[in-house]
Amino acid sequence: MKDSQTLDLFGENEPAPATPRNSTVTPGHQRHPALNDTGTLMALCERWVARGWLRDLDRALVSFFAREGGQVPPLLLLATALASHQLGRGHVCLDLNATLNAPDFALSLPPEGDDLSDPPPLPSEVLATLTLAEWQAALEHPTLISNGHSNTPLVRSETPHTTRLYLRRYWQYEQTLHQEIAARLALEEGANTAIGHEPLSVIGSDVLDSGLLQQALNTLFPDNGTLDWQKVACALAARSHFAIITGGPGTGKTTTVVRLLALLQTLQLAHSPTQALRIRLAAPTGKAAARLNESIAGQVSQLPIEDLAALWAQSELWEPNSFGDDSCTEQLSASIPTEVTTLHRLLGARPDTRHFRHNPNNPLALDVLVIDEASMVDIEMMTAVLSALPAHAKLVLLGDKDQLASVEAGAVLGDLCRRAEAAHYTPETAQWLAKLTGHPLPEALTCPNGQPLDQAITMLRVSHRFDAASGIGQLAEAINQPLSATLSERDKQNAVHSALRHGYADLHHLVLGGENDSALERLVVTGSPERFPHAGKGLLDKKTNEEIAPPTGYRHYLTVLDQQRPEVTLAFEENKGAYDTWASDVLNAYGHFQLLCALRKGPWGVEGLNLRIAKVLRSHTLLSASDIELEKGWYEGRPVLVTQNDYSLGLMNGDIGITLAVPDPRGVGRTLYRVAFPTSDTKNPIRWVLPSRLHAVETVFAMTVHKSQGSEFLHTALLLPQTPNPILTRELVYTGITRAREWLTLVEAKRGILNDAVVREVMRVSGIIVN
Repeated sequence: MKDSQTLDLFGENEPAPATPRNSTVTPGHQRHPALNDTGTLMALCERWVARGWLRDLDRALVSFFAREGGQVPPLLLLATALASHQLGRGHVCLDLNATLNAPDFALSLPPEGDDLSDPPPLPSEVLATLTLAEWQAALEHPTLISNGHSNTPLVRSETPHTTRLYLRRYWQYEQTLHQEIAARLALEEGANTAIGHEPLSVIGSDVLDSGLLQQALNTLFPDNGTLDWQKVACALAARSHFAIITGGPGTGKTTTVVRLLALLQTLQLAHSPTQALRIRLAAPTGKAAARLNESIAGQVSQLPIEDLAALWAQSELWEPNSFGDDSCTEQLSASIPTEVTTLHRLLGARPDTRHFRHNPNNPLALDVLVIDEASMVDIEMMTAVLSALPAHAKLVLLGDKDQLASVEAGAVLGDLCRRAEAAHYTPETAQWLAKLTGHPLPEALTCPNGQPLDQAITMLRVSHRFDAASGIGQLAEAINQPLSATLSERDKQNAVHSALRHGYADLHHLVLGGENDSALERLVVTGSPERFPHAGKGLLDKKTNEEIAPPTGYRHYLTVLDQQRPEVTLAFEENKGAYDTWASDVLNAYGHFQLLCALRKGPWGVEGLNLRIAKVLRSHTLLSASDIELEKGWYEGRPVLVTQNDYSLGLMNGDIGITLAVPDPRGVGRTLYRVAFPTSDTKNPIRWVLPSRLHAVETVFAMTVHKSQGSEFLHTALLLPQTPNPILTRELVYTGITRAREWLTLVEAKRGILNDAVVREVMRVSGIIVN
């Protein structure tokens, strides 16, 4: 029996959970004293905090409950500490049974750089004798915990196989998410707001049956003789209030969504010529928004606008109006947006609070919202978005379900798309799609028990960037295969190394001989083109058929910086165009290479690597700065990454800028530093910022894989550290290697780390998947 408070979006066909621990005590083990005594438990939490295994915030919450909650069982306090800690690790809640089956995954073990010498007791030692039934029985405290009906700080959710413990706010996020999505999926086709009051956001049955939908789809996607998944995605998204389009890199997600917008506006304007849909485009970070902005602008210019507009007059839905044919074309073109904003800006973030200006009481003024890079959206933000949407609006999520999940709690896109591989389209959906596209769906993708959510999800299955000759694509495919009864860990590891050994022109595997191996230094300086077949020469662009530049390192952008510098006699303010061009060229050159890593701390994390790389570049006379400047100061050529949104400067988390020296108007021969950031404004392509105004930036010769999401680089080098770490997962490796557009160097600080990483999967705990 399911928890009555949980709405099941997926039906009963769920994977079997781990077997609950037997209720008998393991022979030879005594119950750990921390499970019986609050003082001992608090002392243990202190030791965990001191070691970095538990956050001080988690310990403080337990102390507060112990002090204010009355007689609180130690087992409830322990569950509270672990439930709070899960939020910092990306989980929405604590699954008691999963914790008992793998106790040491409940804490951050080990923190980066911890050698585990003289450790406190591990969770596996503390929980060795505990059974699920005992732990469940201890979660009885009406002041602190309930099933959600009472206003308690903790909420427990029961399933037949386990208990999930939530901090109330996150339980509420999950309930709201379930309810909002389920309500949108339940809306009947054709149940749209009346024309003349609110535009159509979902195609009504009259439009679905009119023939205009099929004509518009055929105009946007001419038949190429095979089933076009982009066409399928547009058809399914057009008929639903909630839709997801997922796919790997190069599968055409941006192309698909631009054509979807053209399709929706064509249908809307044919039905109501004077009332176009209000469409907004958003992304979770400024970097992702800027990249989508560039991509969409190029795609919109390639749309068959005139052909779409010509369909209107032929349609039985056409309502005569005062506009001529030319005006219809212009109106359709103008109704397709190209401006992309961040989710924080869209919702109207209120400084120093978790609240937004737009909410259920003040909904967004829009009819369609498209969110790109949706895998980066955490459960709190996704709930805020859904809560702020008007009831009639359509939400389209765009993203790669296999990428790393959000830094904050939740893996919403991944959870919602967990059945996307097999589709589960009902026979009715399959028949409708076959009629629209002219091609039947593969029988393996149909299921008579398909759920409503399945009918709103499309997985794009053809990569236009990585083909059979692409090592990056073949490696990504091998890494992305989930373990199963037919794919063992050894089989997967063999497949990965087979791709690495194949000799693909765009792929190189480098295993370092130690921390001081000079091969890493050569890589970051030159890009080591000599390690690729034919020294990286002869590879052709699939679109232009022009030769792609060989792989480079950071020397490339620093050479452009030096050689293309404007004449020193040119004053900065009076010759801003020349300096904008220079900065744009430097930024473009910087995007030719990026070193990515998994960790922040230690010699293989960004903190150690950034300083090391800066010193290497200085030794090659590519940088000029003292040790102090390299560590804590500013110097020309320093690339910086914005780590917090700064609305006053117009800079968003994830933006990258380059420090440049420009003439100082206060004296001849003097210079001052300004940091150049790219913008989407063609008239002012560069935003110049004084370093003194930048308070949340870090050097970015090395960038974490998490920070790289939403970006791509001509040559990407992914560095895996010297020792295994829980953060090294197949999702992290997959995300890192797919940041490479043309060239990939996969670096192992020590052989064997890749084997460990590709068989470890991210298991975000939440109640979105209902057992």
